[in-house]
Amino acid sequence: MKLADRLRLTVITDEVLARPRALSDVVREALAAGAPTIQLRLKSASARDLLEAAQTLMPIVRSAGALFIVNDRLDVALAAGADGVHVGPDDLPVKDVRRVADARAVTGTRAVDVDARAGVADTFIVGYSTDTTDEAARAEAEGADYLGVGAVYATANKSDAGDVIGLEGLRRVVKAVSIPVVAIGGITPERAPAVAKAGACGSAAIGAVMSAAEPAEAVRELLLPFGGTP
Repeated sequence: MKLADRLRLTVITDEVLARPRALSDVVREALAAGAPTIQLRLKSASARDLLEAAQTLMPIVRSAGALFIVNDRLDVALAAGADGVHVGPDDLPVKDVRRVADARAVTGTRAVDVDARAGVADTFIVGYSTDTTDEAARAEAEGADYLGVGAVYATANKSDAGDVIGLEGLRRVVKAVSIPVVAIGGITPERAPAVAKAGACGSAAIGAVMSAAEPAEAVRELLLPFGGTP
């Protein structure tokens, strides 16, 4: 299965928005509804706490055949044995993340296909957040496997989301690169069809799933414009 297919929906964790439910329970509901990728994002957590969260959630994610990505922290992602890391402009440069990741890889090849049985990529996946075509092209050249592009819409759930670029900004980046593009920022089930029409292979959602009364239903609705569940 191609990586782009696994990126039709990335559910990004937020333990505050998940309350009063346990984060693991919301993740389980999302996975049961067909979420193909979970990204662990706990901005205020220490490295140790983030690693513990990864070690708790990753078996749940893997048992569902989904990808498990860690936000920002390459060290935690490698220590946990995650499928990849997602970094941004304030994190390690993509070329350095790629170099370290490839040095740890068994095969030494880029992540292209995903094992549908275990949900594990051939090698370590590197995602990068951007809102410009120049950054997008540079990240691709440095070895990023996919891009998170936005904020497409205004969002209060991601303080580092940057300026709103709208659907036109998303289209520009999609046209500028050949790797998969995931729309980020303010994505809801109602907005997902427009994002798909703009050329994104999928979307990333925080509040739309974490805050939903029915996370499973939110996941199914977010997947629909990108082909629904397999």
